[in-house]
Amino acid sequence: MTSKRALVLAGGGIAGIAWETGILQGIADESPETADALLGSDVLVGTSAGSTVSAQLGSGLRLAELFERQVGAVSAELDPGVSIDNVTDLFVKAMLKPNTTKAQKLQGIGAVAASTATVDPSVRRKVIEARLPSHDWPDRELRISAIDIDTGELVTLDRDSGVSLVDAVAASCAVPAVWPVVTIGGRRFMDGGIGSAVNMALAADCDTAVALVPQGRSTPSPFGTGAAEEVDGFDGRSFGIFADDDALVAFGKNPLDPACRVPRRWPGGLKVVGWRPRSPRSCWAETWAETQPSSARAVSSRPMSMTSAAR
Repeated sequence: MTSKRALVLAGGGIAGIAWETGILQGIADESPETADALLGSDVLVGTSAGSTVSAQLGSGLRLAELFERQVGAVSAELDPGVSIDNVTDLFVKAMLKPNTTKAQKLQGIGAVAASTATVDPSVRRKVIEARLPSHDWPDRELRISAIDIDTGELVTLDRDSGVSLVDAVAASCAVPAVWPVVTIGGRRFMDGGIGSAVNMALAADCDTAVALVPQGRSTPSPFGTGAAEEVDGFDGRSFGIFADDDALVAFGKNPLDPACRVPRRWPGGLKVVGWRPRSPRSCWAETWAETQPSSARAVSSRPMSMTSAAR
């Protein structure tokens, strides 16, 4: 029986886009076969920053070209000029409301998002347009998460939703009180990563899922279930790659700062912030390869490791 495989790309701001792109490039440097298996996943799932990376991967542009775009000097990214502490306070206030469900808390955050002055939506949309090599939905399955601010519902946007790819990514990346709410077909959306950074539920019909999560494995969630717990609790076979301490330091205090967009270069190849060889084997690569046809199971024995959790 054919196994359905998902590559899940989580949220994490501009720093997260850089980290996910660099992690994938680092894997390709060490084990091209493993990278090909990942990039050839049946389903791409993207949340917030991950929606950008998943849409980029679905564009057909080679990974090496995406990486070069990431490290290039030219960028259309905007500095929101917003303190990350203000965003944190928004979450704290929502969580302190007694006797409210998760959906109601998300509605509260959405109400603040809708009432907060930000840049003009058309200006923000141009940023998203510049991020994406193609503005057309790919033929492969690409699922992008967003939150309906009026219901608190997690919504899956895909090629069958009647939504443009640019608008879907803009909605998924609409950090509340930082970027404008995105209106699509009369519904208003905010960042898909507000309720969950990883949204494994979007891969529920898959047998195997590998998640790239640009946060520490122990990072708590204001809604209780953290990303690591969500990855580990996936019904199928799952594996999570989490940012290590070096990456978290490199991200700085504000992962939305455009200065976070350029990965560092480690000796021996192009590596993302926090990625460096340090163990004799890549158990993660082997775990993923075990799910592949024999022709795709060649895994490099060269050192490759990052903070991760296998299941």
